[in-house]
Amino acid sequence: MKRVYAVAVCMVVLASAAGYANAQKLDYPVARKAAVVDDYFGTKVSDPYRWMEELDAPELRDWLQSQTKVTAAYLERLPLREHFRSRITELWNYSKTTLPLVENGRLFYRSNSGLQRQSALLVRAGLTGKPTLLLDPNVLSPDGSVSLANFSPSPDARFVAYTLSDGGADWETIHIRDATTGKDLADEVHWMRFSWLSWTRDSKGFFYSRYPEPPKGRLLDAALTGHALYYHRMGTPQSEDLLIYDRKDLPTWLVGGRVSEDGRYLMVRVARAAGLKNRLYYADLGNAERPNLRAAIKPLAEDDDTEYRPIGNVGPILYLRTDRDGSNRKIVALDLRSPGQSWRTIVPEGQDAIQNADLIGGRIVLDYLSDVQSRLALFDRDGTPLRHIALPEGGSVTALRGREDAPEIYYAFTSALYPLTVYSYDPRTGRSTAFQPPQRVADTSAYESRQYFATSKDGTRVPFTITARKGAAKDGTTPTLLFGYGGFASNVLPFYRPHVIAWLELGGAFVSANIRGGGEYGDAWYQAARAEKRQNGFDDFIAIAEHLVKEKFTTPARLGILGASNGGLLVAAVAQQRSDLYAVALPGVGVLDMLRFDKFTGGRLWLREYGSPADPAQFQQLFRISPVHNVKPGACYPATLVTTADHDDRVVPSHSFKYTAAMQLAQGCDRPVLIRVEPMASHGYRPTDRLIAEIADMWAFAAEQMGMRRPPAPDRH
Repeated sequence: MKRVYAVAVCMVVLASAAGYANAQKLDYPVARKAAVVDDYFGTKVSDPYRWMEELDAPELRDWLQSQTKVTAAYLERLPLREHFRSRITELWNYSKTTLPLVENGRLFYRSNSGLQRQSALLVRAGLTGKPTLLLDPNVLSPDGSVSLANFSPSPDARFVAYTLSDGGADWETIHIRDATTGKDLADEVHWMRFSWLSWTRDSKGFFYSRYPEPPKGRLLDAALTGHALYYHRMGTPQSEDLLIYDRKDLPTWLVGGRVSEDGRYLMVRVARAAGLKNRLYYADLGNAERPNLRAAIKPLAEDDDTEYRPIGNVGPILYLRTDRDGSNRKIVALDLRSPGQSWRTIVPEGQDAIQNADLIGGRIVLDYLSDVQSRLALFDRDGTPLRHIALPEGGSVTALRGREDAPEIYYAFTSALYPLTVYSYDPRTGRSTAFQPPQRVADTSAYESRQYFATSKDGTRVPFTITARKGAAKDGTTPTLLFGYGGFASNVLPFYRPHVIAWLELGGAFVSANIRGGGEYGDAWYQAARAEKRQNGFDDFIAIAEHLVKEKFTTPARLGILGASNGGLLVAAVAQQRSDLYAVALPGVGVLDMLRFDKFTGGRLWLREYGSPADPAQFQQLFRISPVHNVKPGACYPATLVTTADHDDRVVPSHSFKYTAAMQLAQGCDRPVLIRVEPMASHGYRPTDRLIAEIADMWAFAAEQMGMRRPPAPDRH
């Protein structure tokens, strides 16, 4: 479907927070208000911008084009816009490498030399082998409009299944490349979504999950049903793909499958919602080189409110990470020959939550979170502690990988001031070796990250981390950006963001909030802000902002908030609840209409997370926090720059359109409310150059509202 709208795209001197760009009189395009009213259990709710849900309607196209002109004119006048674009480009220009996938002694990984629009796929023989370019998406799509989304090498390393996506949307098309010749086979598999790619051990085909083809003209917004697990055999048309497992009784649930490393077992995950909770099933495929694709799929665990994540197997003994009877998770084992009677705890729940777990080289490798800092520990298969893996500094392990039949442990490490680096750990020597380490393009020695704790409304101790110049004065003058997420048990960990350095260089501070709704302290931390308890996470975020002001790290006139997706909901909600506390709000690709999120794409997968508008009690809670429905005419809201993308088929952009229209009409002061729509981009994808441009606009917008300025150039005469 073709979209018809597009978008144009040291020290600090603190000026008045009302900069000249902020003082512009903005003439917003008028959005028609329709007489649409819904009755929710006796409560009448107006939805005047319902027409904005028709994403290809000419009326919406015209409104967006007018919005783009207003936004572009405003952003073009911002004095720091070009500075941020130039400086972030410089800071972004270093090599970046992903964790490798190892098959048959060959390492497959993605790498970006610095400013390539997309990372290329490379392969090498072992750690010291010469890298060979296998697939360059920048050649397939020079403008970056088609994303290389996923890849999986075959067990014999001869082939790679990879997926492409228009604009980075969640719909993916599978292709197969011969790793020897570099040429694609004729195979093409459509409508994959929310799926693994998992080969059978014979390297003749793979399991994948897909939905039925969506209705014509509704590719990016139609509600999804009928997720199912299929098997594709190379050299055959998709029409002959074998249906492995579906749940017609659970049409909105997710179904996924992965093959054990030894090729013997197919593990099937069934989940009613996005997140970590799932049912678990398995099939014994028999001989790995001649797998029985019609083997019966049998249940292992069918309760819906527990996580069951297989981490590996030794013969019929399966190891799982689970939060069953343990909020911080534990490692259990069971015998697939008698799964109902054989569950036993291997590594019990501890004080710290287990974030990542894997079975590598005959050892259990666990990544624990201790006050949002990672620690890596090794255990024998019987649960005996062996040793810890020393990390470069306090920070986070973002990924962990290895093989059950090889000793090397690969992990990715980063911190706020330490670029993401892949390491290979050899348990025989106890040493970690950097794999294609990034070069340093920024001197971060002048900055530091420190953790603090705020007290939330109900007395909960909530951690947050401030990254700023060493010795920054606590006089309330620091322009500060506060970032949060708080949902889906997703952790906000220390992470190097090159664009943050550009903010720090002008005297700013960046704050990461670890509010409830994430999983930083296990399942209990997540459950404390799920569904009807959502406000707890908002209260945590507000408490951190209040703490920053009380302790004079900053003031409301110098405080901006940002977050994306569920974090976009967070930002929009707290900006309404405490509009006095922030100068700037930057909600990105946000879930902003809490009464209709379940009507589009995979929105029904979030019902467990947010609650259902169709439930009388949950409706009341959703209505209280829904940003689209809590805009108050005449209120003075923070300066707001809403960002979204035209191919976002996870949180459809109508959320952002409705919110922007309502906010512009209601804004009771001269603080701007603008929207920026990125073309041929999606929920989490932008080519590098356009991502930099978007961030530069956000930074420049925030800087203007806070009065951030560059010092004048020195007089050299």
